[in-house]
Amino acid sequence: MSLSHLASLLPADAALVVAFSGGLDSTVLLFQLLHWQQTHPQTRLRALHVHHGLSPNADRWAVHCMAVCADWQLRCEVLRVQVEPCEQSVEGAARAARYQALTAAMQPNEWLLTAQHLDDQCETLLLALKRGSGPAGLAAMPVRHERYGRMLLRPLLGQTRQQLEAYAQQHQLSWIEDESNQDARYDRNFLRQRLLPQLQERWPRFAEACARSAALCGEQEQLLDELLTEQLDALTQADGGLRFPLLLEMSETRANALLRRWIARQGASMISRAALLRLRQEVLLSREDAQPRLRFGKAEARRYRDCLYWLPLRASLKAQQIPWRDRREPLVLPQRLGVLMAHSAPSALRQPDADEQISVRFRAQGYFHLSGRAGGREIKKVWQELAIPPWQRERIPLVYYNQTLVCAPSLFITRQGAAVDENGWQVIWQK
Repeated sequence: MSLSHLASLLPADAALVVAFSGGLDSTVLLFQLLHWQQTHPQTRLRALHVHHGLSPNADRWAVHCMAVCADWQLRCEVLRVQVEPCEQSVEGAARAARYQALTAAMQPNEWLLTAQHLDDQCETLLLALKRGSGPAGLAAMPVRHERYGRMLLRPLLGQTRQQLEAYAQQHQLSWIEDESNQDARYDRNFLRQRLLPQLQERWPRFAEACARSAALCGEQEQLLDELLTEQLDALTQADGGLRFPLLLEMSETRANALLRRWIARQGASMISRAALLRLRQEVLLSREDAQPRLRFGKAEARRYRDCLYWLPLRASLKAQQIPWRDRREPLVLPQRLGVLMAHSAPSALRQPDADEQISVRFRAQGYFHLSGRAGGREIKKVWQELAIPPWQRERIPLVYYNQTLVCAPSLFITRQGAAVDENGWQVIWQK
């Protein structure tokens, strides 16, 4: 096996990071890149090993990977992760945790290389068929693509496992075997152990045919991306919201294609056709005054004023009450909402009385009179006039003097909080 497959992928001065499990595939890849580096001395190379803690042998595997890299005079870092299955399988949760840990440990200009091969590609295609995936899912794994903002390469996708084993034996490489690979309860292992051997026996070039089908599906998806990008850009607002009324005038096929691409832009996993139908019926076609919410895993779809939004699920801040005892110090807000700072401003807030304590909350109820505005209005009407979506209203810090709402930074000041002399101050919200 030559290194020609690397020449078409790697610049001579690339900074490369290998996801090194210690198994056959990643051992071969790391060894090949070591030889590549010897003929391309400007290349930088290191390894990252993810310790999932799922196997009793996990510590031993980490030691093995460190020892191999020490022998090859390569840097290797062990990344420990906690796998939380939640709504997905252990396989899916481990994969998500692995990629998140790998990308978080990378430097800005580094490329991540993983060792999936041709048989893995075939398995991925069959699993996509099992799920009823469309062309995007059937495109399986590309050799090169961007993930989590990083360049990901899979240089071995054209090689079979049998070829990798022969290469490893030729170069006397040692690797570890994950005992979970023998557990046929996992879908991928079931395919690998029971189904694919029969398919390969019947049709020896089955894996290559699957790879061609995946590539053709990938080409079709790329073509659709090119054809729909301009229209999707025109429908997408600066805040990421999708203006959807035009989608309801299109064919369902075209509308779904645009929705899928918009969802992908949010960094979300692709949803099923049935889920797209629910999104259309329960959110897009809901009555005008409704506030529909449809959950998808750790996110939800919501609509506001003819726009569709894809939002991460967050814990409610309704019960939060944060005292601001010293205005000389910034007040750090929860859930990375930023900080509040106090500045002098003659025409803004009045100074609190001696018996008034300053606090910050995220909920207001009742009827309020705003400074500079005639009459009063319910807080719901205030938010509507300011065009603030419902989910953002409970994430806006509200400043109180005891039980009296005095301001929402940069949005409004109540009459009870308005400055009455030159000794005023204002709240600056740095998001």
